[in-house]
Amino acid sequence: TMSVKAFKLVSAVEREMLMGDKNYINIECIECCGKNLYIGTNDCFIYHFLLDEKISTAGKITFAATKQLHKYLGLKKPVNELKAASALTRLLVLCDNTITLVNMMNLEPVPTGARIKGAVTFALNENPVSGDPFCVEVCIISVKRRTIQMFMVFEDRVQIVKEVFTPEQPCAVAVDGYYLCLALTTQYIILNYNTGVSQDLFPYCSDEKRPIVKRIGRQEFLLAGPGGLGMFATVDGISQHAPVHWSENVVGAALCFPYVVALDDEFITVHSMLDQQQKQTLPFKEGHILQDFEGKVIVATNKGVYILVPLPLEKQIQDLLASHRVEEALLLAKGARRNIPKEKFQVMYKRILQQAGFIQFAQLQFLEAKELFRSGQLDVRELISLYPFLLPTSSSFIRSHPPLHEYADLNQLTQGDQEKMTKCKRFLMSYLNEVRSTEVANGYKEDIDTALLKLYAEANHESLLDLLVSENFCLLTDSAAWLEKHKKYFALGLLYHYNGQDAAALQLWVKIVDGHIEDSTRSDLYEYIVDFLTFCSDQDLVWKYSEWVLQKNEEVGIQIFTKRPLEEQEKNINPDDIISCLNKYPKARVKYLEHLVLERKIEKEKYHTHLAVLYLEEILQLKSVTTDNCTETTELLVKLRSLLQKSDLYRINFILEKIQGTDLHMENAILYGKLEEHEKALHILVHELKDFRAAEEYCVWNSENRDTQYRRRLFHMLLSVYLNPGASDCALVMAAVDLLNNHAAEFDTALVLQLVPDSWSVQLLSPFLAGAVRQSIHTKRMTQAALGLAQAENLIYKYEKVKQKGTPILLSDKKVCQVCQNPFCEPVFVRYPNGGMVHTHCAANRHLNSTMTHHSSSSSNQT
Repeated sequence: TMSVKAFKLVSAVEREMLMGDKNYINIECIECCGKNLYIGTNDCFIYHFLLDEKISTAGKITFAATKQLHKYLGLKKPVNELKAASALTRLLVLCDNTITLVNMMNLEPVPTGARIKGAVTFALNENPVSGDPFCVEVCIISVKRRTIQMFMVFEDRVQIVKEVFTPEQPCAVAVDGYYLCLALTTQYIILNYNTGVSQDLFPYCSDEKRPIVKRIGRQEFLLAGPGGLGMFATVDGISQHAPVHWSENVVGAALCFPYVVALDDEFITVHSMLDQQQKQTLPFKEGHILQDFEGKVIVATNKGVYILVPLPLEKQIQDLLASHRVEEALLLAKGARRNIPKEKFQVMYKRILQQAGFIQFAQLQFLEAKELFRSGQLDVRELISLYPFLLPTSSSFIRSHPPLHEYADLNQLTQGDQEKMTKCKRFLMSYLNEVRSTEVANGYKEDIDTALLKLYAEANHESLLDLLVSENFCLLTDSAAWLEKHKKYFALGLLYHYNGQDAAALQLWVKIVDGHIEDSTRSDLYEYIVDFLTFCSDQDLVWKYSEWVLQKNEEVGIQIFTKRPLEEQEKNINPDDIISCLNKYPKARVKYLEHLVLERKIEKEKYHTHLAVLYLEEILQLKSVTTDNCTETTELLVKLRSLLQKSDLYRINFILEKIQGTDLHMENAILYGKLEEHEKALHILVHELKDFRAAEEYCVWNSENRDTQYRRRLFHMLLSVYLNPGASDCALVMAAVDLLNNHAAEFDTALVLQLVPDSWSVQLLSPFLAGAVRQSIHTKRMTQAALGLAQAENLIYKYEKVKQKGTPILLSDKKVCQVCQNPFCEPVFVRYPNGGMVHTHCAANRHLNSTMTHHSSSSSNQT
């Protein structure tokens, strides 16, 4: 695996300081407490040094050891173990199976001579259960077979607490609270010495190699497992971390988060607990001690003591990032959380995420980069600033210091590779588009949108227009110059419009349509301008460009007046001004008048007359050019007729004068109809046009919304025109017959029979006569039915009256009128159907008197 420089090995105590030239002296054990370093040797001496850590200006760490004193224990046996109890200022010394208490400063034994005998090895409880600060709890493996003993050690006395028997002979122990982690002959176990409950962990053969049992944290131990594995175990017998692979013959191990450091006969190896990979190997021959003291890892050979100095995690992370090992760096950064204060960690971690993002970005791993930028809350301008000229000139942005990456700009990053550059630009486009609407953009909206506009314009991207027509914060000066440079004139117009500069926008667009500048963004730009002016509320601009618009295309151009929102039309623009402006544009003028008359239905005589005159003039003009009616003439005739028929506002006589002497007979007839001169109209239709169907229709539309009499009068008039005594035209006779037969209901039969010539046969008029007779009989029968019903109703009333008369009515001066409450003075009265009696004069006034209303029922009118 790739290495990390996590630790540096620094010498602490040189052999000369310890043994001079006495080659037989060996280091047996060490203890470190604060600055105090204690060394126990094979010739029964304890040495006390003060360790001073020094940091050079270059950041290099060195240790200077100053010897305080040394003490001979007088047993000619090696000092096996040393443990400091700083709260008691005592050093516990194991030598010749006896634990002695000595003063930490002068190494003198305690005066009471308190000691623990019969100990093979011992361990302190770093998570004590007694709660007494002036006492340490010690667990010993006893010289008695398969026995563990718990002691409480005070300043100058010791006290046994518990003796526990084990299933096999123990050879190593670590303590946490009531829990003992033991290496037995063939396996590791967890034993609760309070309850006696034990739990097997895994097998292990202590005869073949040295077991390791190390408390690494609250209720957690590190053990040398089978197959060269460093295993983690909690007091519940489970493993919260994956094991690390170290060598088969490890003699010591320690945890220096997030690393596990192990020592064998040739190397110190460093494994990460985060990914279980080996990160560093330091050659170290003849090492036989590796221990950590309050986070300080010390290793020793028989002759010298060394300290493993960890490099700051931030430095390690930066080294990993420098080697582009993003995942490992992030893993290590996350692991560092528990060693760094929260606020400091968050600042550091964000920065690392951002750095990692730029590393991924430089490798074109855009998805990963985006995620890292997002979670690292990158100031998006850091990314924009990589792309030359994208940040607006107004931007006050200065890159982060120290820098998040090593690139001057995109050219350096891609080394001029155009394809890579395009990919990077495409990424920035999508990234900016995503973040512009999130809180990441807060405060930088101008920078983001301006950069986005520049990218879109350069790449000829369709989203450029979407950006400009929606809410945006593009900086006008920068963006305008950029759009002009890339010949995006239509877009530039949109930018001007968004910034309230419609005049500048229109000026540009007109130039494009007129071909003075080139931009093919919109093929329908002329229509777009018309639409724009239609909804433009700046009157001056509309008038300014009205001529230009109408010259291009009268029919489309006139929309700037006809399609305007109604409230705009009613409020701002005077139709008379528009009409006078349209004098040069006859087609547009007609369209505008049609808009006023037919769409807005403005009831002003001058508009209706003007429109009729324009139709008329155009028709006559067309007729003067060609004798046949072309489509255009026909369409105009339909429009003119419709206007003349439906409108009542134009000057009839004025139009009539203009039509006189032309061949517009139908129109002539319509006008006579409007003047109620029906005979003249019908004469024209029948004799001039010989259009009998039109004559019939004339009668129909002229009598719309009129009574039956009026309608009959018109139809009789038409019949008279057909049957004019002077006319013997066969066609007129047939027309008269058809009229009668088709519209029998519209005629008074008696009158018709007087008009019709005697020479006509009954056969000829049979449909008319049959209809008339049927109608007559129907009318007669309906009248009889109505009469019968009326008689029946009358009979009912008569019966009611007789019934009322049949009941005698007694009147005396004691009875009072129901209206005025006065007695009757004469035998004259009115009786209501409900039996109430009133004076005749009171009854006459009853509709005035509200007091009677509750007496009179719905039939009170039947007095």
